Amino acid sequence: MNEPGLSPQVTIRPLQPGDLEAVVAIDQAIEGRPRRSYVRRRLDAALREPARHVQFAATEGDRLIGYLLARMLRGEFGRRQTGLRIELVGVRGEQQHHGVGHRLLDALIEHARRKGVAELRTAARWNDHVMLRWLDAMGFELSADRIVDCPVGDGAYRPERDDAVGLPEGSGPANEIDYSAPAGNDFEKLARDRADLRAMAAEDLPAIVRIDRLLTGRDRSEYMRGQLAEALDDSSIRISLVARLDDTVVGYLMARTDLGDFGRTEPVAIIDTIGVDPEYAHRRVGHALLSQLFVNLGALRVERVETITAPRDLRLLGFLYGCGFVPAQRLAFVRRVS
Repeated sequence: MNEPGLSPQVTIRPLQPGDLEAVVAIDQAIEGRPRRSYVRRRLDAALREPARHVQFAATEGDRLIGYLLARMLRGEFGRRQTGLRIELVGVRGEQQHHGVGHRLLDALIEHARRKGVAELRTAARWNDHVMLRWLDAMGFELSADRIVDCPVGDGAYRPERDDAVGLPEGSGPANEIDYSAPAGNDFEKLARDRADLRAMAAEDLPAIVRIDRLLTGRDRSEYMRGQLAEALDDSSIRISLVARLDDTVVGYLMARTDLGDFGRTEPVAIIDTIGVDPEYAHRRVGHALLSQLFVNLGALRVERVETITAPRDLRLLGFLYGCGFVPAQRLAFVRRVS
């Protein structure tokens, strides 16, 4: 939505806990349904970890007429550039087309410059024409990142995700039977049966940092600590997992559940990062983590799993596509901070 005229009466300030009901009311008018618990979690997260969240309110006098909520990106799936991801933006109906959204975005850009943040990111459905017009007017461009998703389907069995790896009898070189291979019914085991899988806990941080360092070649302790805190505290339901083999943590999956940003109409789980110790790279640990995640989400009646990947990360994309993920109906957008 184009916003040609900036209103000089509008004041931009940080969102406060007392703004909750006004934000919920505006959001409900835009989305057509109340999302109080989602908005409350976003506000609570900002109070709990102010370094990871940025939230602005637009007011006219004593009345809140708009808001913008964003969170810091510091390394999802190996990303090196810092960024801010816009999660929610809304303006009261009668104040739209008067520059309120523009003023909120200007405040976010100024904050990004002060913090040395390189870019703003967000996402929207391909057919949300109102949001797409606003993003275009605000200088956003289509990102090269790929958003992929997969239906949970009540955690229903999918062989490409759930089956363990094994060669059936007679399929070796020259159809030779390998009597040293596992017994026949071992091939019927599920991937999640091959590892000890449990919910992620705070004490898993050192092992997670160790695996991340092996994968990225960098010490990202601060980032992983923040991701773990978010996975444990900033989700309506805790669904992050670790995998253990040989009495040690060899893989992790950080995810969160939300019904929230930009027009989601169904409960969604978002995978923020997944990692496997390179020494266990061919033990199907990643499949085991995804398999257990889908079973857990099916029981929770979460309908879809979504994640975002860089286009150059062909190994991750190949893994996800092989597990049943497909391009989502949502597009990723980016705006450079000059």
